[in-house]
Amino acid sequence: MVAARQDAWTEDDDLLLAEVTLRHIREGGTQLSAFEEVGQKLNRTSAACGFRWNSLVRKKYEAAIQIAKAQRKKRAYQKPAKVLNMEASEELTISSTVSEDVESLSFDSIIRFLKKQKAASHDLVKSYKTYDRELEEKTKELEVLKQENTELRNRVKFLESDFKVVNEDYKALIQIMDRARKLAFLSEEESSKPVFKMDFNGNLERLNK
Repeated sequence: MVAARQDAWTEDDDLLLAEVTLRHIREGGTQLSAFEEVGQKLNRTSAACGFRWNSLVRKKYEAAIQIAKAQRKKRAYQKPAKVLNMEASEELTISSTVSEDVESLSFDSIIRFLKKQKAASHDLVKSYKTYDRELEEKTKELEVLKQENTELRNRVKFLESDFKVVNEDYKALIQIMDRARKLAFLSEEESSKPVFKMDFNGNLERLNK
């Protein structure tokens, strides 16, 4: 006797898969959403449900699938007509409401409303002019700052080049002072050396002391 697999599909499982999938087809849904719904109910993955549908269950319900697709097309044709009827009824309701509101308005309220709109537009114009004037002032300040920045950059470049020249002159001066110091030291050594002179008798006589 062959033992039944614990995860085997039963007739009830196949029936549920077919009912849910046909409903989704009829209502314009996707088969993937149908497989996910069945998977949640049967504690199976949507991939397993899809494989079961395509490999076995679909073949048994070809006629039902065609009927569900025809019902879906019929629903799609009927839906725009319902939407148009609803929009037309809403337009009638809105227009009747507007006409009632217009009749309830008095000339005084209309004049007050127009005055408020005029005052509000006047305030907006004043605000616009103020913002435009502030923008112009800020633009001028920005131009001045840019010019000052350019002048400072040029001055820094000039100082850097002047510093290089001064530094080179300073190094040259240091070298000249070093050479002069060495020459003075050598001359002192030469002057400190004893100088001798031979007299008539052939004796050496020291001149510097």
